[in-house]
Amino acid sequence: MVAAVWLVCGVPLAAQTAADPKDAAAQHQQRIEELDADIKGSKAEQERLASEIADLKGDRTKLNAALLDTAKKVRDVEGKLDASEQRLLQLNREASDIRESLDARRSVLAEVLGGLVRLGRRPPPALLVRPDDALKSVRSAMLLGAVLPELKAETEMLATELAAQERVRQESARERDALAELKDSLAGERRRTAALIDERQKSLDASEAALQSEQQHADALAAEASNVRDLLARVETEITAARKAAEAAKAAQNKAGQGPADRLAALQDPGRLTPGIAFADAKGLLPLPAGGTVLKAFGADDGYGGQEKGVSFGTRTEAQVTAPSDGWVVYAGPFRSYGQLLIINAGGGYHILLAGMDKITVELGQFVLSGEPVAVMGQGPQLVSSVGLGTAQPILYVEFRKDGNSIDPTPWWATSESEKARG
Repeated sequence: MVAAVWLVCGVPLAAQTAADPKDAAAQHQQRIEELDADIKGSKAEQERLASEIADLKGDRTKLNAALLDTAKKVRDVEGKLDASEQRLLQLNREASDIRESLDARRSVLAEVLGGLVRLGRRPPPALLVRPDDALKSVRSAMLLGAVLPELKAETEMLATELAAQERVRQESARERDALAELKDSLAGERRRTAALIDERQKSLDASEAALQSEQQHADALAAEASNVRDLLARVETEITAARKAAEAAKAAQNKAGQGPADRLAALQDPGRLTPGIAFADAKGLLPLPAGGTVLKAFGADDGYGGQEKGVSFGTRTEAQVTAPSDGWVVYAGPFRSYGQLLIINAGGGYHILLAGMDKITVELGQFVLSGEPVAVMGQGPQLVSSVGLGTAQPILYVEFRKDGNSIDPTPWWATSESEKARG
């Protein structure tokens, strides 16, 4: 019985603690092997990406479709990573609780195991075999009657906790393996996204000289503007992309009256050069620009006696940011306390502001599709206003505006069903 207890789950109690340094060394060696595999596989992956890009050259529709598909894969992997990290965190907490329980009862367990050893070496005398020692037999029986139930209970508890510890150890190992695979998959998808974005930028129709002139003009407007409302007013009258958006908005209004299926089909066409549908008709269809949790909702107390004009999302480090809707980039660059600011003109007087990113991957005047990668988050908060949120994770600020006034973006976000339909 002693051996059965001491070797529950095939692992001695003392070995449970001693195995930790060995596990750490094994994990370190595994990480080295993974890095070696990454280095060896990078050349093959680069050749594969180069071949894929070569097939897409000159075909804007296929390039956009590949970008949208990759962006969706990145978002899915980021979501799975979040879930996997949460599961691993829960398993670590469970393992810690089990270790604390075993440590707290270490002295009791030692007494139990010692008692079992003593009973095994000096079994109680048998009453019928040695009648001359009847008193001793009675006393032993009384002692056993009082002690054995307690020993049995402690033994069963010890066996249960050791079994639970082994189960958590195995589940944690499986979760770490799954997490490593997800991280490797995410790295690959990000490399593919970067290659596709680079090719997209090379294939833009606007001449480089005209683009630089437009960007310099936008920078000058930003330097003169005192706030976002002022910046928007100047951009709308002086930036070429804003005029394109106004013209396209009139065309989009002619598509009014489309049913839900028609609107979804319009948003699924990767070859479109203007918004698939009017922004006002896109309620319930737009994807969130990044995965994460809402830290501050629209209309919440901003801490300065006012209300939040947008939504603040806590994201993963280096998370991908996508355009919520079709539209033209009318501003891309640093601005005041917003840090890196991206403004998309969705037509019809609607604008989408995205701030808090580390890097913007689209250019002024560019038409972007709903779900298309437009920026990348950094390692931590970039916004001045994020100081009071009490988090070290990157924060993406999203604001919808209609005719210069902030509006609640909630009605525009896609439900799970519409997200599924958009594929």
